[in-house]
Amino acid sequence: MGRRHSVWVLPGVLLGLSGWSCVSEEPPAKTEPSEEIKKYIVDTAPEQLPALNVNFDDKITLLGAQVDPGLEVAPGKRVSVTMYWRVDKPLGDLGWKLFTHVLDGSGDRLMNIDNVGPLRHVEKAGQAWPPGYWQPGKIYVDTQTFTMPRKLKSPKVQIVTGIWKGRDRLEVKSGPQVSENRALVATLTSTGKAAAKEARAPELEVRQLKKGTAVRLDGKLDDAAWKDAADTSAFVNVRTGEPDTKSPVQGSAKLLWDDKWLYLGAEVKDQDVVGGFDKKQKDPHLWTKDCVELMVDPDGNGDNKDYYEIQINPQNLVFDSRFDEYNKPREEPDGPFGHQDWSSKLESAVTVQGTLDKSDDTDVGYVVEARIPWASFDKAKQVPPKPGASWRLNLYAMHDNSGVAWSPILGEGNFHKAARFGRITWVTAPAPSPAPEVASGTQPGATPPAATPPAATPPAAVPAGGNAEDRDLSVAKKALQRAPVAPSPAPVAPAPPVLPEVPVTPGPSVPDEPSDDTE
Repeated sequence: MGRRHSVWVLPGVLLGLSGWSCVSEEPPAKTEPSEEIKKYIVDTAPEQLPALNVNFDDKITLLGAQVDPGLEVAPGKRVSVTMYWRVDKPLGDLGWKLFTHVLDGSGDRLMNIDNVGPLRHVEKAGQAWPPGYWQPGKIYVDTQTFTMPRKLKSPKVQIVTGIWKGRDRLEVKSGPQVSENRALVATLTSTGKAAAKEARAPELEVRQLKKGTAVRLDGKLDDAAWKDAADTSAFVNVRTGEPDTKSPVQGSAKLLWDDKWLYLGAEVKDQDVVGGFDKKQKDPHLWTKDCVELMVDPDGNGDNKDYYEIQINPQNLVFDSRFDEYNKPREEPDGPFGHQDWSSKLESAVTVQGTLDKSDDTDVGYVVEARIPWASFDKAKQVPPKPGASWRLNLYAMHDNSGVAWSPILGEGNFHKAARFGRITWVTAPAPSPAPEVASGTQPGATPPAATPPAATPPAAVPAGGNAEDRDLSVAKKALQRAPVAPSPAPVAPAPPVLPEVPVTPGPSVPDEPSDDTE
């Protein structure tokens, strides 16, 4: 859940390498801003300013920011970011200062530029004109520059800012933000070739079930249909996109669909499977313990408008909700999160390989098998989706409000970031191959087929246990190699029996290999 799914904050991500920022003593009071500083104090912000409207404790608003040369920047190029701060109420304490950090896609801090810029350069009394001195009704123009790093773990770079004093930070009440009261000013994309490759989210074609194929919900994934299902392969670290061997959970999932249902089969490896919720509770906060989470954006454009969240835990309990836009609506700290009155109307079964809620032994994990009626996705433009349509979707295996994902978020937001969901293309079931025709004589008005000489050596029999497709093709080849029967002048012999048509049964499709392009 976005409200709880923080983008894991590592020790180095906080303002200081240990603890918060540098703890400074109370600066001596200043009287008036210098003539140079006055150039950066204005009455109005630019009309075309890209809006942020970040509310800091109802006292200061970060109205917006301009980034030059833009949000796509080549490695090694200079970046200039100009932020416009409006004072609504005085802070009443001269010790408050500004901070700005540049983070990579994994959330690690690349650089600290707290004291860069006209308002921030360090004088004897600290920053030149920090927010503790700002006056209500004025707008403060805060310009900073830095160089786009040449080496990054991911193609994304975040600029975050805030207001601090000692070990405290001014609370961010609303507006784009990351954890620990940091406003998200901008997300930059490195334009290098390697970065473009890493930026791509995974893609998967999900094949439609053949007509008449049934999926029995028993939490085992042993039906024949699952053998041909689209497979995500192993989930990865949410921040880096790399395999996460240190995660307490591992996961993978399979997907199918037909005209009525979206099918999900998820396998989770977890040595301590935990339930721990009251079965009578509606929409329990499953993400705080163990669960499988499915995020669905039917429009497929990643804009976070009208998307869905569904969670199923080892007790086979469900949390489901619909959101109007990114993490909204929500009420902290206990919800509701999104429109929890929405119901997915899913059907599911769970099997636990181990003992639920028993921590003195070692479990293997659990399996979730579910189907969700397309009709539940009430904001989707088309349900069931048309073959060839593309949706955005992500999957997580959760443990204690963290976990692993099919498509990594790379520090671009929290688990709700639809632009980082993988892309699903819904495709139809393969049409059965036409049955081979067996010649049985010349039909009236038809050109007699050319005679095929008999094979010198009959086709070898397919050994028992061999591939079903090979067996079927072998039988078909035998039929095709049988020479047509020539008509007899007299007496007319009885026509030879017509061999039954032998359909060529397609063999099981092989899921695509995991792509090296996965984040």
